[in-house]
Amino acid sequence: MMLQIVAVVASLMFGIGALLCVYRIIIGPSVLDRVIASDVLVATIICALGAEMALNRHTDTLPVLLVLALFAVLGSLSVARFLPGRDSA
Repeated sequence: MMLQIVAVVASLMFGIGALLCVYRIIIGPSVLDRVIASDVLVATIICALGAEMALNRHTDTLPVLLVLALFAVLGSLSVARFLPGRDSA
């Protein structure tokens, strides 16, 4: 019974976090805000999938977690590379 309550609370928290990230992606005033929100959204999805794996005691979605982590890192690096930066000089 306690495990079900924890699962529901965790699901609600992941859902609210994902909705707030989608809101920031849509409304975000700059490209950097949108990129950070998308990274946080991917991290939230990874955490939700990890929690689901722990609750159901399986490792079937582990490759999905690895691919999502790879895309998150590569996406952040590519955006950071091509965004116009400010020179200190």
